[in-house]
Amino acid sequence: MTSHPSCHNHEGEERSRTVSDEFRDRIETFENAHPHRDYTIEIVCPEFTSVCPKTGQPDFGTLTFCYVPDRKCIELKSLKLYLQQFRNEGIFYENAVNRILDDFVAKVEPRRLTLTAAFTPRGGISTTVTVSYCRELPQ
Repeated sequence: MTSHPSCHNHEGEERSRTVSDEFRDRIETFENAHPHRDYTIEIVCPEFTSVCPKTGQPDFGTLTFCYVPDRKCIELKSLKLYLQQFRNEGIFYENAVNRILDDFVAKVEPRRLTLTAAFTPRGGISTTVTVSYCRELPQ
């Protein structure tokens, strides 16, 4: 399993993680009926929530997954349940989005994936985090 960075507060003290690597096991997949074809699946999750590890205030965002499946597709209810696990997790935006991408790739094994997370303004500042994955082709 891929290790994920721990959260840090403003003093740089490491915070313990409550989202364990086992959370990715909630993600379920089903067989792609068209693995011979490149096509894009876009999933929008407008109710993502987590907790700011510095202030303890809730963070809200919209996650947009845009992926090209290979042999597997993600089962949507399991994705919803997986994302709900972040509701009480103290984690910075950047760490949450990278963690979600890592878990998605580990379970779904897509050809390509772009995950965009647009968070609601906090203190008058909007933040959007975009991460991408592209599987390397064998040479």
